[in-house]
Amino acid sequence: MNIYVANLHYRLNDEDLHQIFSEFGQVTSAKIIKDHETGRSRGFGFVEMPNQEEGAKAMESLNGSEVEGKQLMVNEARPKQPNNNNRNNSRGGGYGGPRDRRY
Repeated sequence: MNIYVANLHYRLNDEDLHQIFSEFGQVTSAKIIKDHETGRSRGFGFVEMPNQEEGAKAMESLNGSEVEGKQLMVNEARPKQPNNNNRNNSRGGGYGGPRDRRY
């Protein structure tokens, strides 16, 4: 089960997140997402738990709980949606489309 965790305190790291969820069962991975430029936490992460029942119990117990003074939001992660923002299309961009278009 892939679990989305939001509203994480910026001081928390992957190990902290792993420890929080391991109280409810086996955790195969815990990753806090970081800004590529600054390396600072973006305040959310993902936890992978192989057992559905343990994952559901962790979500139910931790959603709304307070960690480091912040109230966690914990949900089952949705699959990543494909990026439809195709910037390399041949139709141009901006507000009016390609400049050489004749109307």
